[in-house]
Amino acid sequence: MKMDLKRNINIAPLLGEKKGWNIVVEILVFLAVMLLCMIGQAIVTVPIESALLFNNAGYMAAVQSGDAAAIMDATNAVLSNESFTVLSLAAEFVMIAIVLGFCALCEKRKPWQVGFAKKNILKEYGVGLALGFAVFSVAVLLAALMGAVRLSFAGGGVLLVFFAAGFMIQGMAEEVLCRGYLMCSVARRYPLWVGILANSVVFASLHLLNSGISALAFINLVLYGIFASLYFVRRGNIWGIGAFHAVWNFVQGNFYGIQVSGTGKMTSVFASSFTEGRELINGGAFGLEGGLAVSSVLAVGIVLLYLEPWKKAEAA
Repeated sequence: MKMDLKRNINIAPLLGEKKGWNIVVEILVFLAVMLLCMIGQAIVTVPIESALLFNNAGYMAAVQSGDAAAIMDATNAVLSNESFTVLSLAAEFVMIAIVLGFCALCEKRKPWQVGFAKKNILKEYGVGLALGFAVFSVAVLLAALMGAVRLSFAGGGVLLVFFAAGFMIQGMAEEVLCRGYLMCSVARRYPLWVGILANSVVFASLHLLNSGISALAFINLVLYGIFASLYFVRRGNIWGIGAFHAVWNFVQGNFYGIQVSGTGKMTSVFASSFTEGRELINGGAFGLEGGLAVSSVLAVGIVLLYLEPWKKAEAA
């Protein structure tokens, strides 16, 4: 079965009956939905941010001094707190709710047409968790064998449980936004490969302001988008890739102690150190996602998913 059919048999049950818009309009609508998501998340997080800042002596002293640089430093110090990071991850449930609401009201798509199938939820989620852990661990192993990364035991802590829960929400939210919504919306009018490429480039572009972003990191993010899209289409649901995405981020940041897409390091079971001069392998300031170790595992994953025999996706 070719992937360039407009109503590919493997994804047709996920598309709904309403024909999509022109791709330029789709991207503009996507940006509007993204803006709504940002506003929704701000409604949840800003009151807590304000409470944390106004109850912090260092921040208040900086405000009274009128020093803009001091205020910025104090703000970053307060909001880099790991408990707030967990809250920010969990607040992305708003994104899931808004995207599902938009798809239902404007695209006439039911939840299972965004990937929330009713069958085999635990099985699909469990397989996604296992694969996510395994695939990222292979990337770490490759980097270690090439002398690009070293690990030491850090111990972790109870906060790991909350990070795991936060990443479960955050990982699913990004998959709902990019795969369940954008890819399927574009594929309603265009060949499937257009939907895959469009959502993958958009997904990568959402990380352009992250610290340490590089050309290779951007390419890897596009590769991840392609991998995630194929996984979503292959399984006919979002549970597996949502779990894969969640555990990928959690294992990267809170198990191996590696920066997640340029963000700061967090409480972790292991601590990582990157070998200077091996940035092409370990990704440098962006983290392992910016290096060839991750490029390799994603490229292999894409090939394996593409070569797997196609089968018809179920409707629910």
